[in-house]
Amino acid sequence: MESLIQEFIEYLGHEKGLATNTLESYGRDLRQYCGFLSEDTSQTPETASQATIVAYLMMLRKQGKATATIARRLAALKAFYQFMLKENYVTKDPTDDLSSPKLERKLPRVLTVDEVEKLLNQPDTSTPAGIRDKAMLEVLYATGIRVSELVSLNLDDIELDEGFVRCIGKGSKERVVPMGEIAINALRSYLSKGRPKLVSNPGENALFLNHHGRRLTRQGFWKIVKKYAAQLGIRKEITPHTLRHSFATHLLENGADIRAVQEMLGHADISTTQIYTHVTKDRLKDVYARSHPRA
Repeated sequence: MESLIQEFIEYLGHEKGLATNTLESYGRDLRQYCGFLSEDTSQTPETASQATIVAYLMMLRKQGKATATIARRLAALKAFYQFMLKENYVTKDPTDDLSSPKLERKLPRVLTVDEVEKLLNQPDTSTPAGIRDKAMLEVLYATGIRVSELVSLNLDDIELDEGFVRCIGKGSKERVVPMGEIAINALRSYLSKGRPKLVSNPGENALFLNHHGRRLTRQGFWKIVKKYAAQLGIRKEITPHTLRHSFATHLLENGADIRAVQEMLGHADISTTQIYTHVTKDRLKDVYARSHPRA
């Protein structure tokens, strides 16, 4: 079973160009499914029926798994069986008639413009690490790129004179996102005063470095954001993704075209971007309820 899963993962990587994190997630999900087959049904992926898969999904629900988790597991199984059908490992796809459970779309948490301003001013820019942190936060809010895209940036991915950043998103798709003057200035400061004091290997191409002089990780940046959020004392939960959500919401609130926001965020489907229009509507209702004498 492991060799079959590995063959599928390689197929997704080469043929579909899926991101590494997605491939790892599919692998984990399929190994758990195969574990269920061998322990509970003594079947293999090739012999499993639709009833077996339904039993697996019901087991996940009884375990208290979230609807989003179950939907993701089913999506992995559907892709897996489509691959096996294509490669003639099975003659029928047992997931063919199974529909994904309906997901509740949770509205993302966003900060107000004032809260963002306070967060971005938290780093101590008298230290190399503080200058780096300031630049990272400014770039994240200025561009709305994902945290994984931020920490993957190399020196040649930024064009300060032109005012844009080039990043590789999901599915290895490249996009170019504009930056404002404040983020550009923060990057200039980091490149002249912060990065030279952090770098240990002159050949290092990573833009943002940790105290060892190597590329900063997602986990490392998560800790940085948590630290500044705690300093700020805001009761809202603040994650690295909060600035991405705030970026999109503030753009739409100020009249930006949703297609342009979709392109900057790197969303393949505009329905993903449209969730931010719900956020802005909710905030408008809140303003109305607090401000109108007959609300």
